[in-house]
Amino acid sequence: MLDKVRNIGIMAHVDAGKTTTTERILYYSGTKHKVGDVDDGDTTTDFDPLERQKGITINSAAVSIDWGDMAINIIDTPGHVDFTAEVERSLRVLDGAVGVFCAKGGVEVQSETVWRQATKYKVPRLAYVNKLDRMGANFWACVEQMKTKLNANPVVVTIPAGQDDKLEGIIDLIRMKLITRDLTDKTNRKFFVEDIPEKYREEAAKRREQMLDGVSAASDEIMELVLEGKPVSEEMIRKALRVGTLGNIFTPVHCGSSKMFHGVQQLLDLVVDCLPSPLDRPPVEGTHPKTKEVSLRKPEASEPLAALAFKTVAETNGDLVYIRVYSGELKPGETYINTTTGKKERIARFYRMMGDKRINLEKAGPGDIVAAMGLADTFTGNTLSDPEKPVALEAIQFPKPVISQALTFSKTLDAGKVGEALNRLVRDDPTLKTHTDEETKDTIISGMGELHLEISIEKLKRAVGVPQDDTEKVKLGKPRVAYRQSLAKMVDFEYKFQKQTGGRGKFAVIVVKYTPLTPEQIEEKVKEIEALNDPKIKPDPNNVYFVNSITQGSIDKQYIPSVEEGLREGAKKGYKYPFPFVDLEFDLHFGKMHDVDSSQDAFYLCALEAFREAQDKAGIQLLEPVMKVVVVSPKDYQGQITGNISSKRGVIEETSEEGGVAQVTAKVPLANLFGYTSDLRSATKGQASFSMEFSHYAPVPVELADLPAGTVRGGK
Repeated sequence: MLDKVRNIGIMAHVDAGKTTTTERILYYSGTKHKVGDVDDGDTTTDFDPLERQKGITINSAAVSIDWGDMAINIIDTPGHVDFTAEVERSLRVLDGAVGVFCAKGGVEVQSETVWRQATKYKVPRLAYVNKLDRMGANFWACVEQMKTKLNANPVVVTIPAGQDDKLEGIIDLIRMKLITRDLTDKTNRKFFVEDIPEKYREEAAKRREQMLDGVSAASDEIMELVLEGKPVSEEMIRKALRVGTLGNIFTPVHCGSSKMFHGVQQLLDLVVDCLPSPLDRPPVEGTHPKTKEVSLRKPEASEPLAALAFKTVAETNGDLVYIRVYSGELKPGETYINTTTGKKERIARFYRMMGDKRINLEKAGPGDIVAAMGLADTFTGNTLSDPEKPVALEAIQFPKPVISQALTFSKTLDAGKVGEALNRLVRDDPTLKTHTDEETKDTIISGMGELHLEISIEKLKRAVGVPQDDTEKVKLGKPRVAYRQSLAKMVDFEYKFQKQTGGRGKFAVIVVKYTPLTPEQIEEKVKEIEALNDPKIKPDPNNVYFVNSITQGSIDKQYIPSVEEGLREGAKKGYKYPFPFVDLEFDLHFGKMHDVDSSQDAFYLCALEAFREAQDKAGIQLLEPVMKVVVVSPKDYQGQITGNISSKRGVIEETSEEGGVAQVTAKVPLANLFGYTSDLRSATKGQASFSMEFSHYAPVPVELADLPAGTVRGGK
C-alpha cells in the first residue's frame, strides 16, 4: 500500500547529529539490536572506511525500516558543503525531508544551503532541533533563526522541559503531556507520558496557543474554534499539521536529543503523520525522447515504468545503481530502455539497502528506492522506462566545480588502472571533473573544495591499491581557482570570413553585438525563460545567450544554428585565458552569404573567429569565485578573525555575539582561502571552526588573479 510508504532524507549542517539520529531510528525500529555511535565508528550509514576515519558523512546512504505498519526509506545525507551533490541528488528523488538543527549552533550555513535545495524541489519537511542536552543549547533562538535565515514558517509542536544539563524531557503540545525517559530501562526504549508539572504549565499553555494559531493556516475549522475559545481535538491538530506540511504552508518543529534518546520515537510518529507518501506527491513529469511531448506518470503499478537513476557506485563486480521508481514495476531479467542514452538495459538483480547490507527483491514498484546490479550504461540522472512507452525524466542539475589541482602519479603505477579508476570516480560524482591541460599535459582534477578533492584522492588511492599514508605515488599539486571571464564592454561589428583554395570556397559575413550581461539583465532573461513554461527551454548554466535578430533573410535560416554553435564553442574557452565565458549575449542582427561558397561550416568558422576578434576589441574582464564564509569562535578571537579575513581581500558582512560565542560572516575570494584551516587554527588556538560555500563570481584585476603558469597577462 503506497499510502504506508515514506521516502525521506535527513539533512543538516556538519555535526548537527544527522547520523546519530539515523542510528537511533534504526535501533528503535528494531532494525538494529545494538545502537551505533559516530564517535565509536560503528554506525550503519557511515560504513565507508573514510567516513569512519574522519567522523563525517561523505556519501548519502539508504536504509529502510518498518515503523508500525509503515515502511520508511531513509537517506542520510552529508552535511559538509563540499559534498553538496550527494544532497542534491537525494532531494531530487525523495518525497519528504527532516532538517536537523543543533540547539546550540542554530541554523548554520550548510543548513541554509540544504534548506534552499529542498525548497527548489518543493520537498515538504519537518524541523528537528537536536542536542538539547548540550551546554549553551537555546531552542527558541534556533526557531527564531529558522524564520530569519531560512524564511521558514515554523510551527512548534514539542518544546524542551529544561535545556543543557537540566534537560528532563520534552513537552508534547498536541497532547499536552510531558515525555521523559525511563532511566531504569537499559534498552533506552521505554518512556513515561505524564501530566505537565506545574513549573512548565504556563509556558506550555502559551506555546500551545501559538501552535494552534500556526496550524489554523491549514484549517478553517481550527481557526473558528480558536476564535470562539473552544477546545481543539488532537485528531484535528494532526490532520491540519499534515495538510499544512504537504502544502508547504508551514514546517512542524520537534525537539529532542538523539544521543540521549530523547524524542526520536516521537520524531518517527511525526514523519508518519506529516510527511507525504508517494501518492501525496504530484505525478512525475517527463517528455517523450523523440517527440518531446510532455507526459505525466502516476505512482501506480499499472502505469508504464518510469524510474530515475540518482547515484552510481563503482564496485568490483560492476556498478551499483540507486534507482527511484516513480511508476510501473521493475523486475529482474526484464529489458528496459535508458531514454537518456537510447540503449537497452537488463537488470540482473536489485536490493533493498541497509547501509552496506542488501536484501534481494523480486520486484520494485512506485515509491520504491532500490539499488540495481547489471546495468552497463546507466548512470546518475539517466531515466529507465518501458521500451513501448518511453519517457525521459528531468535530469539532476549539479553545481560547477570551483577549485582545481594538478594530479601527478608515480610511473610505477599502472596507467590504465589509474585512468579507469579516475573515470569511475568522476562518473560516480557529478561535481568532480578531470581534463588534461593542453599546455602542461598535467591531469587536472576539479571539485567543490579542498576537502572534496582530498577525499576524492583518498578514494582513488584505495581503488588502485596505494596505501593511504603513501603521499608520493598519487599527489595533488597547488590548488588552482576555477576562474571565469566575460567581455569588458559591449562591441558590435561585422566580421567577414572568406577562403578560396581552388574549387568551392568558404564565404560568410556576420554582424553580431556582443554584450556582457549585468546581474539584473540575467535575472530578467531567466524570468522570461521561466515564463515560457516549456521544459525543453531552460536558463543557460553559464548565462550565455544567443539572439537571432536577422530580418528579411540576409542570412538563410539554415546557417543560423551554425553561427550559434561557433559562438558557443568559442565561449567554452578564451584564447588569452583558458577559462569559460559567462554572462554574455550574442545578438546576430545582420550578415551576408554567397550562393555557391556559403555553407554551414563557413558560418561556423566565421563565428568562431569573430568571437576571437571580439575578445581583442572589447577586452577581458576576469571573474573569480567568491565564497560565503562563516566563522564561529570564542568572542575573544573575533578581532583576529575579522583582521585575518580583511587581509584576504574579504568583506565582513555580519558579526554577532551570543553567550560568549562570536560568529563572523564574510565574502572572501576563493584564491585567498587555500590553507585557511591552518591560519584559523593558529590564530584561535584551535578553538574556532568555519564553513564556506560558493556565493558568486566577481570581477578581479588581472594582476591579483592566481593564473596558471605560462599564461600571458593580456586582455583588458
